[in-house]
Amino acid sequence: MMHDFEYLNRELYCESVRVRDIASRVGTPFYLYSYKTFTEHLMKLQKAFKLIDPLICYSMKANSNLAILRSLVKKGAGLDIVSGGELFRAREAGCDPSKIVYAGVGKTDSEMEQAIRAGILLFNVESLQELDRLERVTAKLKRRINVSLRINPDVDPGTHAHITTGKAETKFGLDLDTAHLAFMRKDKYPHLSICGVHVHIGSQIVKSEPFVKAFRKVLIFLTALEREGHRVKFLNLGGGLGIIYSDERPQTAEQFAKQILPLFQGRKYKVILEPGRFIAGNSGILVTRVIDTKQTKAKHFAIVDAGMNDLIRPALYGSHHEIWPVRQTRAAKKVIYDVVGPICESGDFLAKNRKVQELKANDLIAFASAGAYGFSMASNYNARPRAAEVLVRGSRFEVVRARETNQDLVRGERIPKWV
Repeated sequence: MMHDFEYLNRELYCESVRVRDIASRVGTPFYLYSYKTFTEHLMKLQKAFKLIDPLICYSMKANSNLAILRSLVKKGAGLDIVSGGELFRAREAGCDPSKIVYAGVGKTDSEMEQAIRAGILLFNVESLQELDRLERVTAKLKRRINVSLRINPDVDPGTHAHITTGKAETKFGLDLDTAHLAFMRKDKYPHLSICGVHVHIGSQIVKSEPFVKAFRKVLIFLTALEREGHRVKFLNLGGGLGIIYSDERPQTAEQFAKQILPLFQGRKYKVILEPGRFIAGNSGILVTRVIDTKQTKAKHFAIVDAGMNDLIRPALYGSHHEIWPVRQTRAAKKVIYDVVGPICESGDFLAKNRKVQELKANDLIAFASAGAYGFSMASNYNARPRAAEVLVRGSRFEVVRARETNQDLVRGERIPKWV
């Protein structure tokens, strides 16, 4: 089973807790996460790749709630970070720095310094310019650190343009010739151990072929490096495994491993994986309440108390999230709705032209597959406090991030006396 949200007697449950009961205690909107789903998705990857004992660094950009991070870290996960703030969160969650990998194209000198002082495992470097800066910062601290070069293999992953990262025209990584040049000039970087290669071609990839194509390119590159006497210790295969949002048929962890593992037979790299959406996506839902329904000559609208500030993916990517009534009504007629929020933008929709049971004010509905890039991309647009986050484990639940208050909206602001 891909998640632990199911109906019992027409009531939606998260593990053993009725979602309606959480809503009555917590209010709406809120994000609801299943501990069992989060940890089992991690364990599926651990089991599938057991043969090579990879370091699985959960990509915390997908969902960086401290309770989620702690849950995964305690099950053996490392963390993939992309900012100083994520480093702080990783440390707060109790992650061993030797299991932290730092990726991303815009690391500042200050962020580099924080990560070096923390003793992280390695940096994924995206350009020669970044390599030069990292050498300067590391030299100043009198340290030596591990570096992987991020390769851009120019492979089309067949996903949305906004989450494609491995084509030549994107901002990510080094082409193979430039990466080779960096290895050739490694003596120029005495404080950097250039000992790894990183490749990440995109997100929500449902087929294995793009991965295989990219990894084969990288293996040819590695073979050439080794013939020249360069030692490569780390091979970071990134993330990008797709999940089911509607009718996709993505590969399982086991199917992915069967395609990938033969490529690395006989090679002694420490393999790193950076899954995010695969672990988090179907582990969470967004629960919202219907404020009003509205019928025009063109449409039926269901207006809910969650907006694009809470879940921006439909507006940003045109993404699909299944709609689950929190309480199913027997023999209810079906109506085609646009489900929209209270934000003053025409782009404020969570679903369009979706056939669901007839809705009325105060009905609760849930948007599925919202565990990844849901709360982590939320904002305070229209001066809206961000939603609560709730974690369920078995028959227990707890608010793991309190709903923001109006006072939170102005924290840190001040009005100068001369205004």
